[in-house]
Amino acid sequence: MCFTSRSPSTYGAAKMKSIVRSSLDLLLRSARISTKIPARIPALSLAAAAATLAFSACAPTFAQDSDTLRSGDSRGQPVKVMIISMFGPEGQVWLDKLGPWKAIRVTGLSPDYPVVNCNRQEICVMTTGMGHTNAAASLMALTFSDRFDLRRTYFMIAGIAGIDPMQGTLGSAAWAKYLVDFGIQWELDAREKPDSWPSGFLGINTKSPNDKPPLDYKTEVFQLNPDLADAAYALSKNVVLSDSPEAQAARAKFSYAPANRAPKVIQCDTLAGDTWWSGKYIGERARAWTKLLTDGKGVYCTTQQEDNATYEALKRAASAHRVDLNRVAAVRAGSDFDRPYDGQSASDNLLNYAAQGGFVPAIENLYRAGNPLVQDIATHWSEWRDGVPQR
Repeated sequence: MCFTSRSPSTYGAAKMKSIVRSSLDLLLRSARISTKIPARIPALSLAAAAATLAFSACAPTFAQDSDTLRSGDSRGQPVKVMIISMFGPEGQVWLDKLGPWKAIRVTGLSPDYPVVNCNRQEICVMTTGMGHTNAAASLMALTFSDRFDLRRTYFMIAGIAGIDPMQGTLGSAAWAKYLVDFGIQWELDAREKPDSWPSGFLGINTKSPNDKPPLDYKTEVFQLNPDLADAAYALSKNVVLSDSPEAQAARAKFSYAPANRAPKVIQCDTLAGDTWWSGKYIGERARAWTKLLTDGKGVYCTTQQEDNATYEALKRAASAHRVDLNRVAAVRAGSDFDRPYDGQSASDNLLNYAAQGGFVPAIENLYRAGNPLVQDIATHWSEWRDGVPQR
């Protein structure tokens, strides 16, 4: 199938029918057989051959024209940048802007997103499916597939998130240096907690909410390469971000900055957990938990569901020398506030999150904030090939 500027399956039925018919005619002529197909030649075999010819006719549109996409050293298709999205709209914003694309099917990816799309710049986009489980499973399938050579690939996690109004606002794009898992804790119902505890959360095998846990799971906190995070921020910090009238109205309900300011690119850290929460008190725990697990170095600002699982899968691949963990970056754009404004209930903030109007600008801002890094890597590969350049 030929490359298209959008998704890999945009041929109309009539166009495909015409291609197959023309290819079949060519096959018949080249084989010097009559136009009446002998009964001994299976129709499916001819159809398969015609489909092969149809695909071959498209080959000049891309340097790697073989479906196996093998490089000379048989390690698979090299990739300069792999953009990791979690659900359809996060990936589509890249597909709409950086094509044409070639779809590469990878065994073990989400059945909802079974292909990786790659362009001529060796920039690829994958979608994992939402949540810890989908993220880990999809990244393991990708990194242990023989379709790609990922040893020098830069991975950029790019997704939307809830955002702390003390650190950012709707549409803000935040580059993280720390990934913190919010789900690996003990929890009591807040109505049953000791009066002295600020919430019902505490680290596993600790005695109080202020104790740092022993990190027995080994996935509670990860530090990304700070040089890459700083480079990504430096390349994007002056980008003008997208906004919407609905987001502006939602921001105006907050009495403090940066919640009530226009969005911009920022640096602060991200918290992963499959439970989608809302509220002042859980939000305070998110801030404290991030400080606790990073020994006071991290600053919580976005909440999402996948990043620690994604990183752990990459870490497993790195242990097999298939990827380089120094080449992982994460940007999250605020689509909704993680807690209410003064006078609003936590339940209203949660149940009506979509009315905040942050979704559309957040999706667009993944591209606006992330693309400067993507393009710098792809167009100045000689500088990035051996690691993050020192500029």
